[in-house]
Amino acid sequence: MTALGLPSARVPAPARRLGPLGRLSESRRWAYYLLLPSLVLILAVVLYPTLWGMVLSVREMRLNRVDLGTGFVGLKHYLALANDPVFWLSLKNTVVWVAGAAAGELLLGLLTALVLNTSLPGFRMLGILVLLPWFLPNVVAGHMWALMLDPRLGVLNDILVRVSVLDSYKAWFADPDTAMFAAMVVEVWHGFPFFALLLLAALKGIPGDLYEAAATDGAGLWRQFLHVTLPQLRVVIVATVVLRVISLVNSPDILLILTGGGPGRSTQVLSLYAFLKANKEFNFGYASALSVVMFLLLMVFSYAYVKLSNAMRD
Repeated sequence: MTALGLPSARVPAPARRLGPLGRLSESRRWAYYLLLPSLVLILAVVLYPTLWGMVLSVREMRLNRVDLGTGFVGLKHYLALANDPVFWLSLKNTVVWVAGAAAGELLLGLLTALVLNTSLPGFRMLGILVLLPWFLPNVVAGHMWALMLDPRLGVLNDILVRVSVLDSYKAWFADPDTAMFAAMVVEVWHGFPFFALLLLAALKGIPGDLYEAAATDGAGLWRQFLHVTLPQLRVVIVATVVLRVISLVNSPDILLILTGGGPGRSTQVLSLYAFLKANKEFNFGYASALSVVMFLLLMVFSYAYVKLSNAMRD
């Protein structure tokens, strides 16, 4: 009680001291500590295998020739690559495979995104169906198309014969002249939803005012596409092309299922060549050198493509 008989104000109890975790969470370093698990995961899954692959590329590592040891061999594998005709053939096939598949997927994906962006009745369900090829694992898609193009039982061969496009059933993947093209068709069918989905999302973000202004200036649909749509999609197109090229260079599974690199190495690409070197010949040093070359080529391509496209300017 106070001198006037009024109750005294209650003095708050002293705040409890923060524990070690509480004090840590109040520090400026807390955000960095939260990133540590992700950084450790990246180091374990990405950086360590990459560095170890580079180390293997300058060492002898042949599981079926233990007598050779695992010593340092310097640039031996890289010099062997320079004189390896299969490497140069695989490099040429890789350029054809990646350029053709990526261009086909981009064009078909862009066309699909433009159609789905019209919001006509029933197109929402169509958009779901378009994504189905992307949901299929590569193994399933490869075996499905191998069966449909089978030279004896293939349903597509039967349809082409019935409509008089072909005179007889054709072994698409056994002919060096058609094997790459047929495998590319399968890859485009399987990969175009990736472009369609991302480009459709980008189209939804283009302000309608830009099209209204272009129409006011007298621009038709084609000029609106060239001067409004494509510039607005440039960054997304560059990003998706880079990601898809990386995936195509590094993933030989479709070709492995459909052709195995044949006939006569007509469909053998660098990633498939490295896979066969490692898993059939057990020459991990040479396969690692192939992987390092692929890594460097992808780095050069990504930098040059982004630089030439001026995507970073936006």
